[in-house]
Amino acid sequence: MSTYSQVQKKVLIVPLDWGLGHATRDIPLIHELLNAGCEVVIAAEGKHAALLSREFPQLTILPLPGYNIRYSQKGLFFGLKIIRQIPKIWRAVQYEQAWLRRTVAELGIHAVISDNRFGLYHRDIPCIFISHQLLIKTPFGGFTERLLQQINYRFIRRYSACWIPDFAGEPNLSGELAHPTSLPPNTTYLGCLSRFEPIAGVPRKYDLLALISGPEPQRTNLEQLLLAQLQQMPGISALVVSGRPDQAEKKEVAPGIWQVSHLNAKELNEAMLAADMVLSRSGYTTLMDLAKLGKKAILIPTPGQSEQEYLGRYLMEKGYFYSVPQHQFTLAKALENVKSFPFATFQHGQDMEAYKKVVADFVKTL
Repeated sequence: MSTYSQVQKKVLIVPLDWGLGHATRDIPLIHELLNAGCEVVIAAEGKHAALLSREFPQLTILPLPGYNIRYSQKGLFFGLKIIRQIPKIWRAVQYEQAWLRRTVAELGIHAVISDNRFGLYHRDIPCIFISHQLLIKTPFGGFTERLLQQINYRFIRRYSACWIPDFAGEPNLSGELAHPTSLPPNTTYLGCLSRFEPIAGVPRKYDLLALISGPEPQRTNLEQLLLAQLQQMPGISALVVSGRPDQAEKKEVAPGIWQVSHLNAKELNEAMLAADMVLSRSGYTTLMDLAKLGKKAILIPTPGQSEQEYLGRYLMEKGYFYSVPQHQFTLAKALENVKSFPFATFQHGQDMEAYKKVVADFVKTL
C-alpha cells in the first residue's frame, strides 16, 4: 500500500540500451520508487534486462527492443557510424511511441521515467526524461552540436519534466554537457545518481580494479588490450570486471589476476572500495559511482565517443581523475603517472542523496 495514497501507483522505468550505465544509474531510482510504495515495471532487453532482473528479481521486466547502436572499430569513424544509424534510431522511437500507448492502456501505468529514450512520452500521464547530455558532443563540433541540441530539446519538451543527474552549480561532473547556456523547461538537477555507498573498514584486496563496459566492439577491444598488458606485469593484484551480466564466469587469468563476467551492486561496491586504483571508461554513470565513493581512477574514453573524450579532459583538468586516450594507453606507464597526479576530492560537501527527495516529491504528485 502506497505511503502517499490508497492506490498503489504503477511506474514504468525504461533505460537506454547504450552501454550498461543507464540501467545501473536507474537502480537507485527504482529503490526510491519502491520505498515510496510504488509498483515498478521495467522495460528492457538483453544485457540490460539481465542486469536489472538480478538486482530486482521480484519485478516485472517487459521486453522492449533498444536502439541497438553499433560503434565503429576505429574511433575516427565514430561520428559517421552514428549518423548512418539515425534512421534506425528514428524507427525505434516511432515503435516505442506505439508500444507505450498500448502498454499504458493494458497495464494501467500511472507514470513513466525514460532514461534518455526519446519516444516514451504520453499525453495522459506524467513522463520524466532523464539525461546528462543536454548538449550532445560530436566530433564535428559547432553547427552539428547546436542542431542536435535543438532536436534533443524538441523531444525533451514533450515530457512533463527533465531530470539531470548532476549538481546545478560547482563542483559538477558533466561540465557544459548538463550546464548549457539555456535549459529545457521544467528541469531538475538530481545530484549524483549512484547505487553505491561508502562502507568503512573494507580491507584492501587489489592494486587495480578494471571495469570494462560500453557497446561493442570497443568493450572487447579494451578488455583484450588490458588483459594482455596485465599478464606482462608480475606481482600486480587485479580484478577485471568484463561488463557481461548475461554471463556467469570467473577465472584466474594469471597469478593474482582475476576476471569475472559481472558483479552485482553489493559485490561491485565492495570491490571498488577494496581497490587502490580503478580503471574504467569515462562513462557518466561510472564517474558518478567513483565520485560517490571518493575513488581515484584512470579513465580511458571510448575512442571517437565525443562525450567520453570531453568528460575525460574536463575531469582531468579539474584534478578529479587521470585520463588517457586508448591509442596512447599502456598500463605500466599510467600506473606510474598517477603516483604523481594531484588527485582532488570531488565531493566538497555535496549532498550525494539529493535524488531521494526529488523522487519522493514526484510520487506525491501521482
